[in-house]
Amino acid sequence: MAIEVFNRREIKYMLSDADRDALLEEIRGKMESDKFNAGGKPYSICNIYLDTDANELIRKSLEKPAFKEKIRLRSYGIVGAGDTVFLESKKKFGGVVNKRRTALTLADAYRYFETGDFPNHPKMNAQVMKEINRTFEFYRLKPKVFLAYDRFAFFEKNNSDFRMTLDTNIRARRTDIRLDTNSDGGALLPDGVWLLEAKAFRAFPLWFVRFLSSRKIYSTSFSKYGTEYKLWLKKQNGASF
Repeated sequence: MAIEVFNRREIKYMLSDADRDALLEEIRGKMESDKFNAGGKPYSICNIYLDTDANELIRKSLEKPAFKEKIRLRSYGIVGAGDTVFLESKKKFGGVVNKRRTALTLADAYRYFETGDFPNHPKMNAQVMKEINRTFEFYRLKPKVFLAYDRFAFFEKNNSDFRMTLDTNIRARRTDIRLDTNSDGGALLPDGVWLLEAKAFRAFPLWFVRFLSSRKIYSTSFSKYGTEYKLWLKKQNGASF
């Protein structure tokens, strides 16, 4: 069963192809692949980010406040109306991310966005849904952005606290904001750039810190949705996406 509630630190880094290859060699014997990376292939994650008509949530987030929140609907690949998806609240305060999620069907999610009708899914976490609904109603949120990427995920052996993901082909669009059509979109990063996210509640392993230091890889504040919004603003002003 997917973890519905957790707290952790999430630190991001930008890697070149050479950095990625060196990292994959470094983790050999130390980490194991997510079960969804069958055959050494990435799995696709698709999201619908909710926001106000004025993009209030992402504008506030880009101001780097002490507290920020995002609401999104997530699926693993393109799904159908009766398939399970996850409605998520992701909050960050003091460098710690709190993520809460609940399962529902895609059809229920679409109905909820359109009418506000409270979903009823056998695996739904009612408490999490109530918390998300308060934010949904307070801001009058609606689907604003489709954002997808292909992911490799790894877990440290004998240490479930440390997780690492490598995302590529990060793409987004502001039309056809659905999880049941296709995963096309404009690229958010140049070819040959990988987004690494290191995730843990406690300290990162020493071998990982040494690897970053040896290759002079430094943390970044990159946000997928934030980057999409800034590129969208440039497009509104006449620049190409």
